[in-house]
Amino acid sequence: MSLKVAIIGRPNVGKSTLFNRLVGKKLALVDDQPGVTRDRRYGKARLGDMSFDIIDTAGLEEAFDNSVEGMMRQQSEMAFEECDVALFLIDARAGLTPLDNHFADWLRKRQKPVYVIANKHEGRDQDPGLYEAYGLGLGDVAPISAEHGLGIELLYDMLEPHWKEWKDRERVAKQHAREAEEDAAAEDDFSDEDGFADDEGEVFPSYEIEFSEDDEDEDGELIVEGPRDNSKIQLAIVGRPNAGKSTLLNQLLGENRVMTGPQAGLTRDSIAVDWSYEGRPIRLVDTAGMRRKKKIDDRVEKLSVADTLRVIRYAQVVVLMIDATNTLDKQDLTIARMVLEEGRALIIAVNKWDAIKDKAGVMQELRDKLDVSFAQAKGIPVLTFSALTGRGTERLMPTVLDIHDIWSRRIPTSQLNRWLEATTERHLPPVISGRRIRLRYMTQAKSRPPSFFINCSKAAELPESYTRYLINGLREDFDMPGVPIRIYLRSSDNPFANKKKKR
Repeated sequence: MSLKVAIIGRPNVGKSTLFNRLVGKKLALVDDQPGVTRDRRYGKARLGDMSFDIIDTAGLEEAFDNSVEGMMRQQSEMAFEECDVALFLIDARAGLTPLDNHFADWLRKRQKPVYVIANKHEGRDQDPGLYEAYGLGLGDVAPISAEHGLGIELLYDMLEPHWKEWKDRERVAKQHAREAEEDAAAEDDFSDEDGFADDEGEVFPSYEIEFSEDDEDEDGELIVEGPRDNSKIQLAIVGRPNAGKSTLLNQLLGENRVMTGPQAGLTRDSIAVDWSYEGRPIRLVDTAGMRRKKKIDDRVEKLSVADTLRVIRYAQVVVLMIDATNTLDKQDLTIARMVLEEGRALIIAVNKWDAIKDKAGVMQELRDKLDVSFAQAKGIPVLTFSALTGRGTERLMPTVLDIHDIWSRRIPTSQLNRWLEATTERHLPPVISGRRIRLRYMTQAKSRPPSFFINCSKAAELPESYTRYLINGLREDFDMPGVPIRIYLRSSDNPFANKKKKR
């Protein structure tokens, strides 16, 4: 845990611009039109020697219904309730508006430190708007320009006392925890150095056992054994608009973390949430819906799609959400193809399955399309569920862990070469110019996705059909369904090729 700072204010005052400035990255979408940000976004901010959590929020609107504006207000209020300090942004160019005054009255009733920030203050022309902000009755006003980085040091002076107070509380909490551990250790009836005692007081010796994930086989190859990798999994949820991506995220988290509704295109930013499933750290990323490129004419939608593509590139496992009532179409296949070309593990999630009557027929049609369209990744997991009710969603995360393990798998070189010899004997490589292509040696270059180098003669002339035969054999014999497998061919250099024959 760390100090939490929320940026709040009416739409289009520069909240996302300030958020990007403090985290040092362009994480939040920024555009001149208001209402681009809709869900709250978290980031790690740094100001000098201070580091803290920063929350970007949607523009505050005077709406209390289930409209988009009303849901945006709810998201902003939740961010304000969980933060320690709030930065209330106003537009110094436009000056105070009735909406600014309305929310200043709302903030004064809350027992939480709030600082007024007059953004877009690049010179004396914006001084009138700055002076008006003092009339809000929330104390001093810091004139800044988030876009140009002017006045950011004033935020340091405002936040430093709260940061020091939080550091002091953290130090005291750690001291209490350390004292509690020492007290617990002092109450133990046995010492780890001597062994452990049973109920009758007999002491058994203890032994220090070292476990290692990496062992070597008889050929010196590394074999990964034991528990699965516990590193954080980057899990992205993608798909067309209104397929249920945000609903699935909320269902997994058990809370209304992002906005959902019947309207298509509610999500614009890619929202990342750190989560844990059975002790395994997961980074869930909800993304904006991706329509066909020719249908996109709005600038914000173009930015959202570009952000989704960035998320796919950095993901490890991608869940492609499909609306069961509008089964796999060309755009779904396009998104799936992009995921596989990026080398990511793919899961097909068919949402709204409870609305389908002919379930067997729809599933058979879906399987047939996948087998024809994605021969390079046969066995892609297909799950059916209802994200709204949660029925069937319990199968998603075990599938994610399984396919992540397959995607991360490494095969010893000795096994690969024994397999290569048996596979080429079963189906000989073709003959080119009177000589048969020889596949001499094979090794795994890397995992994530599984990628292999094969040393062979005339690599450029080996037909693609034979490479597909090798990939299918790897997938079947080493049990690697549903992940992209890459094979790179290279020829050995002939040391005598450029030498003249001696007479």
